[in-house]
Amino acid sequence: MNTSPGKGQTLAQKLIARAAGRARVDVGEIVTCKVDLAMFHDSSGPRRLQPMLEELGAQIWDKSRVVLVMDHYVPERDESSRKIVRIAREWAREQALPHVYDSQGICHVVLPQGGHILPGMFCVGGDSHSPTGGAFGAYMFGIGATEMLGVVVTGEIWLRVPDTLRMHWSGSLPAGVTAKDMMLHMLARFGMNGGAYQAVEFCGPAVQALSMQERMTLSNMSAELGAQAGLIAPDATTVEWLARTGAQVPDIEGWETDADAVCTRFEFDACGLPPMVAAPHSPANSRPVGDYDRVPVQVAYVGACTGAKLEDLRAAAAVLRGRRVAPGVRLIVAPASLQDQETARREGVLQALLDAGGELHPTSCGACAGYGNPMGDDVTVISTTARNFKGRMGSPTASVYLGSPYTVAASALRGAISDPREVLA
Repeated sequence: MNTSPGKGQTLAQKLIARAAGRARVDVGEIVTCKVDLAMFHDSSGPRRLQPMLEELGAQIWDKSRVVLVMDHYVPERDESSRKIVRIAREWAREQALPHVYDSQGICHVVLPQGGHILPGMFCVGGDSHSPTGGAFGAYMFGIGATEMLGVVVTGEIWLRVPDTLRMHWSGSLPAGVTAKDMMLHMLARFGMNGGAYQAVEFCGPAVQALSMQERMTLSNMSAELGAQAGLIAPDATTVEWLARTGAQVPDIEGWETDADAVCTRFEFDACGLPPMVAAPHSPANSRPVGDYDRVPVQVAYVGACTGAKLEDLRAAAAVLRGRRVAPGVRLIVAPASLQDQETARREGVLQALLDAGGELHPTSCGACAGYGNPMGDDVTVISTTARNFKGRMGSPTASVYLGSPYTVAASALRGAISDPREVLA
């Protein structure tokens, strides 16, 4: 660890300064920022915002800057979920919201796929994993319903300018090791409050070599570190990915941390990183996969915003193609978006997973948020999700382990927590 002195600005400071209409901001300052985009979903949005807006007699400040995603309670399984989704759909029609994604996938994935998150933006989301937007060089963080009310009425929010922790990854990742393993390693080192209320920035050659969807995994799980934002400086990879969405990509020059900016830097070597697995009941309870002595699993879950994007599905298929999961193992595949699901179908990736014994589930938050409780009682699960808190995926008696798509697929294949490198070799 080292602390860099100087008068330069971190990426976080630059993004906040732009939103605050300032040339620069200092750590610890409290500033008011103009919001470029506000996202909320069926669980966090209309059912909470609508009555508060009506009570105030207030209107949305700019409907073009609001995105509503139905992803938590779809498909509707009972009267309670039907009511929640009905409120969201009716309110979207009443407000004539121009950006609504209904049952298209998980908010943190469909938002960038729709070209809504661009470098330099300042965004808020009604979900704790909203820092996913930081993968695109945007300052994005999660807020509660009361804060969201203030944003949708005024278009502004205040915050304290955070310190920046820079996670510098040198080298390159070995085959079968992913961004998920990088994050589980950092969680093992720092714990779930290691970046509390700070901005975490991921940088270095190993990060720059990651695809956009792998970068999204890092930024997404910065929430598990307790960080407000999880940032990655935009580069050619960012521009190329966004251009494919049809977005008008702004100039990215200058959206980086200055060499003399004040920040705390931690060093990591990607070359020697093994696949990591988090044991119940915390993502920070992580150890190398080799530390687990053939822990048997009954369910393997490839799903969630952090574990079922197209590249995650490809990774799982690389392990399972031409093979079958072990007897007694249930493999659940819930792609993160319809776009990724259809691309996986065209590529034969989805068929490889189904041929291996996988069950195709809807493109929604699903079991990650405990919806529908497909895990059951007293089962051991290995999952690509971001969290394994007790009861998080439904039953409080389920034991949930976390791993990369490679690791989850290898464990499904062998019926016990397994090192994917052995299978890939």
